[in-house]
Amino acid sequence: MSASPPLPYWRLSSFYFWYYAAIGGFTPYFAQWLHDLGQSALAISALMALWYCTRVFAPAVWSACTARSLAPIYWLRAGALLTLVGFAGFLFAVRFPALFAVMLFFSFFCNAIMPQFEAITLDTLGARRADYGRLRVWGSIGFILVTLAYGWLLQQHGSGWLPALMLPLFAATATSAFVNRMPAGVDHPHDEAHGTAWQALQRPGVPAFLAVAMLMQIGFGPFYVFFTLYLGESGHGTATIGALWALGVLAEIALFISSPALLRQHGPIALLLVCLGVTAVRWLMVAFAPHSIPLMAVAQLLHALSFGIFHASCMQLVGHYFPGRLSTHGQALLYSIGSGFGGVLGATLAGAAWGFGGGRASFVLAAVAAAAGFVIALRLRLPKPQPSVAASVPAEV
Repeated sequence: MSASPPLPYWRLSSFYFWYYAAIGGFTPYFAQWLHDLGQSALAISALMALWYCTRVFAPAVWSACTARSLAPIYWLRAGALLTLVGFAGFLFAVRFPALFAVMLFFSFFCNAIMPQFEAITLDTLGARRADYGRLRVWGSIGFILVTLAYGWLLQQHGSGWLPALMLPLFAATATSAFVNRMPAGVDHPHDEAHGTAWQALQRPGVPAFLAVAMLMQIGFGPFYVFFTLYLGESGHGTATIGALWALGVLAEIALFISSPALLRQHGPIALLLVCLGVTAVRWLMVAFAPHSIPLMAVAQLLHALSFGIFHASCMQLVGHYFPGRLSTHGQALLYSIGSGFGGVLGATLAGAAWGFGGGRASFVLAAVAAAAGFVIALRLRLPKPQPSVAASVPAEV
């Protein structure tokens, strides 16, 4: 039996690093840049909502195009370049109509390319899917490095520098897209060994798996929207809150590194159940003890399971439920239904719950969503392996 080909570790991990480094500049600081530009709270909300709304349809549209292409890697490269071009528009757009058009263009391509690259990563890993966390961890490292560095730079020089500071990160992402390439055997779009994407969507376990991903993301809605505000209302200063955010990302990095061994030992479904149960407890801790720094530190350490191991487990399950050429469709569905629809619904419900009962109500809602995901995940089973699937790990071309 021939040995597995060497894993192109640095080529794959570099894309995660630069892409999420750019997101590390965008997510914490872009709304502040819009505010300093003179945009109203309503305009800022509309623009940020557009960022999340494109997650619902962009991955599905992109996967439909790439799945029919004879050279899908060119779509990744084109998408990365168009992301760079789109974001450059923020250097010139100052009024809301122009900002809206630029955001629509930029966010479509930015949200479309990552699911495609995730599919490329899983295709390259083949039977070594458990090693996914060793690659994805570099995205978390890039995110936290840029978040910390750009926080200091923008404090020193003003938020007006944000677009110029972020352009090199998107340029590096595009460069990494050109460095990467497809593994052998996946750049032929006529592989029907596993049926169509619609048939795969109807396979046992797939709807439940996507529902679990959506419910977990709904639970994160209050965290992403109100965690900082809720802690501030509970008497914690900015430095303390920032340290808690950093603690969560560091814990996430540690568990990404450990995920291959955990996945091989326990399997993705068992870990998924642990993550959902722990996350429900985490949100209850935030709901009822936001004043306690030790408990908030524990809650943030649990981010390692809520996000790190949960995400690594989902990547394993995508490989099982969407084999072969269907992996691109699987990534698109996971991203659209989970991060997209789940993100929009989570933020909306979090706002409604906040208006009803403040932060406590919002995070109780988050705990209920995670608990509902746990109940559904109890029904998950790995699909039986298909004899048509090649057992060997693909080599690169």
